Amino acid sequence: MAKIGINIATGSLQQAEMIVGIDLGTTNSLVAILHPETGKPVVLKEFHGNALVPSLVHFGENGSVSIGDQARPFLITEPHNTIFSVKRLMGKSYNDVRDYASFFSYRIIDDNTESLVKIQVGNRFYSPIELSSFILKELKNRAEHILKTPVNKAVITVPAYFNDAQRQATRDAGKLAGLDVLRIVNEPTAASLAYGIGLSKESSKTIAVYDLGGGTFDISILRITGGIFEVLSTHGDTYLGGDDLDRAIVGYWRNKLSITEEELTKDPSLSQVLRLRAEEAKRHLSGHDQFDGSINGMDISITKDEFEELARPFIERTINSCARALQDAGLIVKDIEEVVMVGGSTRVPLVKQMVGEFFGRKLHDELNPDEVVALGAAIQADILAGNNKDLLLLDITPLSLGIETMGGLMDVLIPRNSKIPSRVGRQYTTQKDGQAGIKISVYQGERDLVKDNRKLAEFNLTGIPAMPAGLPKVEISFLVNADGILLVRAKELRSGVEQSIEVKPQYGLSDEEVERMLLDSITHAKEDIATRSLVEAQTEGKQILDTTENFIVKNQSLLTEEEIKITRAAMNDLTAFMNGSDKDQIHAAIEKLNDLSRPFAERVMDIAISTAMKGKKIG
Repeated sequence: MAKIGINIATGSLQQAEMIVGIDLGTTNSLVAILHPETGKPVVLKEFHGNALVPSLVHFGENGSVSIGDQARPFLITEPHNTIFSVKRLMGKSYNDVRDYASFFSYRIIDDNTESLVKIQVGNRFYSPIELSSFILKELKNRAEHILKTPVNKAVITVPAYFNDAQRQATRDAGKLAGLDVLRIVNEPTAASLAYGIGLSKESSKTIAVYDLGGGTFDISILRITGGIFEVLSTHGDTYLGGDDLDRAIVGYWRNKLSITEEELTKDPSLSQVLRLRAEEAKRHLSGHDQFDGSINGMDISITKDEFEELARPFIERTINSCARALQDAGLIVKDIEEVVMVGGSTRVPLVKQMVGEFFGRKLHDELNPDEVVALGAAIQADILAGNNKDLLLLDITPLSLGIETMGGLMDVLIPRNSKIPSRVGRQYTTQKDGQAGIKISVYQGERDLVKDNRKLAEFNLTGIPAMPAGLPKVEISFLVNADGILLVRAKELRSGVEQSIEVKPQYGLSDEEVERMLLDSITHAKEDIATRSLVEAQTEGKQILDTTENFIVKNQSLLTEEEIKITRAAMNDLTAFMNGSDKDQIHAAIEKLNDLSRPFAERVMDIAISTAMKGKKIG
């Protein structure tokens, strides 16, 4: 991890090779480049002029996969096989999205664990990483078709509030799509770069980036000093956006036309037609005072004033978020020097008016709000390509650093191309009751299995007090200092037991070896992800078998012989599948065992509660 130029760390770039910037959005995604002749960022458009690729994936009966506009009709005809808003699921467990499960028309598996969510389509189980990779692959193919050149390297943007797991999931999706992800960039950082804010090393500014998309809203406060972007605060609502304005218009028309819920149930296409007409009305009212149209022979209309009355409560919620973000950053409105508008829904005049009034200044809305993040990603890609000499030289990690977890998997803590100095920590726990020690093995590389990466060091954290499995909290932190030295520290938080080690990761690796390791990770991405998915399914299977076994032993007297018999049969089925290589069969068997044991577990819990309550008075 010595001080090196980015272009070396990412491998020698061919002259014809293009690094693209990708905005992987909740509703739409798009790809951009810096135009080789004009030097200006441009989004890549097909011949019909549309740059946006809807973030939709449809799975057909014959194994066919449709992406983007081709998948859109299936939202109505096959909602259970059509995946939308997968970005909301990136790096999340079922417990994270439990309260919003009804928002999705497809099946998200409730496995009652903290492991990443799985989406069931037919008899296949997909991770959000796999689903996002389909969209990224479509963007890669589109870019190659337009540019007539291979596209293998990319910068991908994510919301500023994305955590470590969500960023790593985005990297993995890129790798699975055949892309070497050079950098994950915060969306507000990309938007400000698109407006040229932060490109000058001399400038120092505090800015606000207001991002209102189709289904999400966030406000980020950034401080930019000498080309370095620091996120001071972020606030928002991942279930608030332009879709809410459409729904408000639909509600207004349903009221006027007395359309009942029963009528919509009888005619599912009516609700879709209403929604599309509402979206059309919203867009029309950005430049006109009234919208007139018809639905199934019924006349409909709405004025700009009526629409703004409907929209105002939603926009006020975003303004409240702006106030919270300022408060969290310890700033007042006057401290904000620039306001950047992002997201298609910022085209609504009332949005611009209310945001302008709140911040008391002119807004940056000159660029296409749908494209601004992708344009900024293209500028960042150009910097990484070494074309912007002022911002080229940074101290970075040439390969990812991580530790070995169950099943020989590599858990990345510091992704490659991270700026140094860099610090990150993550919590782990024990797998067995009374476990007194944990072996920490540190690796460098891009593959999913540690056996394919380079081992740097190993040490044992011993003296952990005897506790049930899952109770100890072991924080493992990586600190890469300015000299490129890696300090690995492991600490059991409940007892304070601690151990650390210093590593020099770059030792003995030439640029050619770094490049070969990167190339291998892309070449083997598909099989690596498949192996990781299988190992994770086997690990999850083992955990549920152990939990179920303990439950049966502990509560044998409360279960019938028949219940124990069918549960054991399901456990045997799962055990048999775990020795195979089909992760979908394992997940299906886990799901079956979960469904079988859930009623028993709930009944035992009810008995335990009622027993505890006997003889006790409440109040």
